[in-house]
Amino acid sequence: MGHPQWEVEYYEKKNGDCPVADFLDRLPAKEQVYVTNAIDRLEEHGSALDRPHSGYLRDHIRELRIKVRRVLYRILYSHCGDNIIVLLLGIRKQSPKVRDADIDKAIEYRNDYVARTRRVIE
Repeated sequence: MGHPQWEVEYYEKKNGDCPVADFLDRLPAKEQVYVTNAIDRLEEHGSALDRPHSGYLRDHIRELRIKVRRVLYRILYSHCGDNIIVLLLGIRKQSPKVRDADIDKAIEYRNDYVARTRRVIE
């Protein structure tokens, strides 16, 4: 792999909790490897990463798509100015579409991130 073109940041709540890091910590070690490899791929390719690895959901929220055996994981994220990607929420996908509640939670986290960092969502 080449040098990463994008900087990946993990969203952190005001209380210090980090939803994506907490999600990763709860995964079995072998599955963590698949998810972190996907995050590395996102860091390498950024906005050029598209289906089947990444897809647009709505309201500037994208999904990093990871399949481990028959289990589907998603990391919801947004692109920010200056080639920054902020990872907002990790989920295990259990229905054909990402739930609106999960997208809404990612939007809430994104809005908090923007308010506190003053960065622009692209």
